[in-house]
Amino acid sequence: MLKIQTPNGDNRVLLHSCCAPCSSAIIECMLENGIRPTVFYCNPNIYPQEEYEIRKNEAIRFVTSLNLDFIDADYDHAHWLHTMQGLENEPERGGRCLKCFTLRLTETARYASEHGFSVFTTTLASSRWKSLEQIFEAGRRAAARYPGTVFWEQNWRKGGLQDRRNQLLKEYDFYNQQYCGCEFSIRPAETKTE
Repeated sequence: MLKIQTPNGDNRVLLHSCCAPCSSAIIECMLENGIRPTVFYCNPNIYPQEEYEIRKNEAIRFVTSLNLDFIDADYDHAHWLHTMQGLENEPERGGRCLKCFTLRLTETARYASEHGFSVFTTTLASSRWKSLEQIFEAGRRAAARYPGTVFWEQNWRKGGLQDRRNQLLKEYDFYNQQYCGCEFSIRPAETKTE
C-alpha cells in the first residue's frame, strides 16, 4: 500500500469525491495510513440528474459500508451551466475543465473551512483523463480563498492505486460511468459510436 501523509500531518481530511470507483482505493489507502476521510460529494457538473443520483448512491453505499461520513452538497446544475457559459465547446482538459474543478474545489474548501477541516483533497487526481496540473491549480485557488485550509496535492494514480481501484470495482460491483459527467464530455463519446 502507498505510504502517504497529509501536508500538515493532520489525520482528518475532507475528500472531494467524484464517484465510488475513483474514491474506493483512495479511501482504503487513507484508512491504511491512519487518515480518516470525510467524503464530500460536490458534482453539479453531472448530467443528467439521474446519472448524478446513480453515482451518488454508489458512493454512499461504499462510504457507509466503511462507517465513514458522507456529505452531499447541493446539486445545482443550473448554476454550474451558467458558470460554464462560453466554454461549452472547449476540449477535455481545456478551460472548461479548469473552471469546473475550481468551482467544485472552492465549494469543498468552503465546507472544510466552515467545519473544522484543515486539509482537503480530491479523487479527481486519480483519473488519467484529467490534467493533474489543472486539478492542483484549482485546489490551490480554492485554498487561497479560505485561509486555514490546505489543498493536498496528491497524485492518486500511483502506488498501485489504479490496480486496486479495478479490483474494488469488481469486488463491489460498482456502476462504472463511461464519461466524466457533464453533457459536453458526452458529445465526443456519442460521436465515436455513430
